[in-house]
Amino acid sequence: MITEPHIPDPDGFYAAWIAAHEGLTEAQSADYNARLVLLLANQCGDQQVLLDCIAAARESGTTSPTDNNRHPT
Repeated sequence: MITEPHIPDPDGFYAAWIAAHEGLTEAQSADYNARLVLLLANQCGDQQVLLDCIAAARESGTTSPTDNNRHPT
């Protein structure tokens, strides 16, 4: 699992991701995020990497965004 920044333009990606939520209800936004996660997981295609990412996301979710300088989601 890659944990170092790997996206060429992370701010641009984040802006596009946030913009995709414009006009959506909270439920639609949650559905959109679920579809996006599944599409990205399919692109990865590596079961162990995906399981590692699930665990890492769960662990990082136990701290506040200001504790680890991550964008809030």
